[in-house]
Amino acid sequence: MAPVTPFNQLSNVEQAENYAENLFIGRSVRLRPLREDDLPYLEQWWFDPSIVVLQNHTVLPRPEGGVSEQFSQWSANTSSEAVGFSIELTETEEFVGHVTLYGRNPINQSATLAIVLGPEFHGRGYGSDAVRLAVKYGFLQLGLNRIELQTWAFNTRGIASYTKAGFVEEGRRREAVFFNGRRHDEVIMAILRDDWAGNS
Repeated sequence: MAPVTPFNQLSNVEQAENYAENLFIGRSVRLRPLREDDLPYLEQWWFDPSIVVLQNHTVLPRPEGGVSEQFSQWSANTSSEAVGFSIELTETEEFVGHVTLYGRNPINQSATLAIVLGPEFHGRGYGSDAVRLAVKYGFLQLGLNRIELQTWAFNTRGIASYTKAGFVEEGRRREAVFFNGRRHDEVIMAILRDDWAGNS
């Protein structure tokens, strides 16, 4: 994978083409538009116990189709407030998850990141790779200065993955979520453009 030249440093057509070709390609995954045949997987994964506990404030069934509508809205990419991408493996083109940047604030140049991977794809580095690509897109193409996320303190696997992608813990909302009869902290993490540029 060739390094991506920042868009504001492009000086010729060849560099512009390189930028466009490599913007969505990582070490092991690529980002692409959402397809109709991705939706059944997202519906299934969203209700998988290993995902429900990390993505939702409460474990509560939702009507069939509601998740598909939500992901379709995130991935329409017709609004300046959010962009969403499906994640596939570069070698096999297998669909493995979805990543989005939402709540984009053009004045503060900030957005929030969210990602979901199929349970069978956890622990292989695909999530960190996809997060790095989404962060790169946010900084180089959307002009963001800050990308943040929130997760539960017990999501140690996710926190390790986000840290690997360059996010740092900024603080905690103490006992912000009630789950399984106990109260848990919400962890707030973020990455800034200057931090990312220094490590990219």
